[in-house]
Amino acid sequence: MFAKRVVATGLQDPYEVVRAPDGSLWVTEKTGKKVTRVDPKTGAKTTLLSLPQAVHSEGGQDGVLGLAIEQRRGTGEVYAYISYTNDIDPTPAVQARTKIERYTYDPVQKRLHSPKAVIAGMPASNDHQSARLRLGPDGKLYYTIGDQGVNQFGNTCKPSYAMRLPTAHEVEGRDWIAYQGKTLRLNTDGSVPSDNPVLGGVRSHVYTYGHRNAQGLAFGPDGTLYSNEQGPKTDDEINILKKGGNYGWPNVSGYRDDKAYVYANWSASWPTPCDELTFSNFEIPKTVPVQQETDFKQPFVQPIHTFGTVGSDFNFQNPRCAQGEEWSLCWPTIAPSSFEHYGMSRKSAEATGKGIPGWNNSLVMTTLKDGTVYRVDLTPGGQGVSKVTELFMEHNRFRDTEFSADGRSLFAATDSAGPVRDAQGSPVSDPLENPGAIIEYRLQD
Repeated sequence: MFAKRVVATGLQDPYEVVRAPDGSLWVTEKTGKKVTRVDPKTGAKTTLLSLPQAVHSEGGQDGVLGLAIEQRRGTGEVYAYISYTNDIDPTPAVQARTKIERYTYDPVQKRLHSPKAVIAGMPASNDHQSARLRLGPDGKLYYTIGDQGVNQFGNTCKPSYAMRLPTAHEVEGRDWIAYQGKTLRLNTDGSVPSDNPVLGGVRSHVYTYGHRNAQGLAFGPDGTLYSNEQGPKTDDEINILKKGGNYGWPNVSGYRDDKAYVYANWSASWPTPCDELTFSNFEIPKTVPVQQETDFKQPFVQPIHTFGTVGSDFNFQNPRCAQGEEWSLCWPTIAPSSFEHYGMSRKSAEATGKGIPGWNNSLVMTTLKDGTVYRVDLTPGGQGVSKVTELFMEHNRFRDTEFSADGRSLFAATDSAGPVRDAQGSPVSDPLENPGAIIEYRLQD
């Protein structure tokens, strides 16, 4: 049905791929610290913008990340909104923050220039950055910020702020510390929209809260905002983001069903302080407070679909993943990493022709450790999931996708490195098939 063609290689962890008005593909390179223009026909690459000031931690999820493109009506001027992590500390020590800047595109020189700050000083971490950036049909910017990977691994002793809402004092002082684990909605100049939700008595950039690591963000043609989110060991989610919605993390993962997840708050360990403990995905020390999902009584927005929801008797230490302790590859989650709504892509491209029949009411979702690109069919009206279909499964970590203007090609960006599992769920020992690449999957007539 689809023919595969490798369009471009040698990209350094491509993160976001977006179709520009001229049909070219613009790609952020997380570790390459730049934005690259790729000709989808020839694969020729041109550097649009270098950001050497961006910060990337070795093996981390920070760097040059989100990208949204706007073409102004009337003038035809093209802007690129780019998110990246930067160092605000002038000393050799790194104090990372996240910023979004707007750049103007010069179509003659093929470069981005004249940076203008949209927002700066937002939280940054080596883990759970999320960093999906979209320009909504309402002309607002939407941006996901993960929970910063707190309460696990190297960030075990940092408390979760996913449920914490900003105070009026913080917003007035442009202190965005509470923006962890949120979806933001901003005016394109960085100000707070006057119709943003009032949460805890305060209007801020926060649109939704209670998120872990929302990697996918896509609008439907009717304005419905879809997101996918990576769970811990279980319960990757597909959500519909609703203004002011609480999505439950870290109190709930997936559904409030007490299945295979409890909220263990390592940062609150007592009397043994957290920094004297060794983090484990399998054993919770008695000094760490534990909360069942049903102990959380607040209203929250449930996902419309989950992946990897299992019972409490599931074996999270599968012997197949014992070598190198790559346990996470054997967990039932798939690590969703992006969303594109086919119908919205057709609408934004003002596409003509038949495209791909039957796809208008569906999303395309990439995954990382699962090495698979899925099609997610929505129910009539788009408020639920009717079917999930595997499109491609390869020894690749698929990071993001974009459709061609005619809707017949799907372009996929792949990570440069990282673990992936095979069709049997075992770790793949061979190198990735197409690391750091843009791949075209073209529907055949």
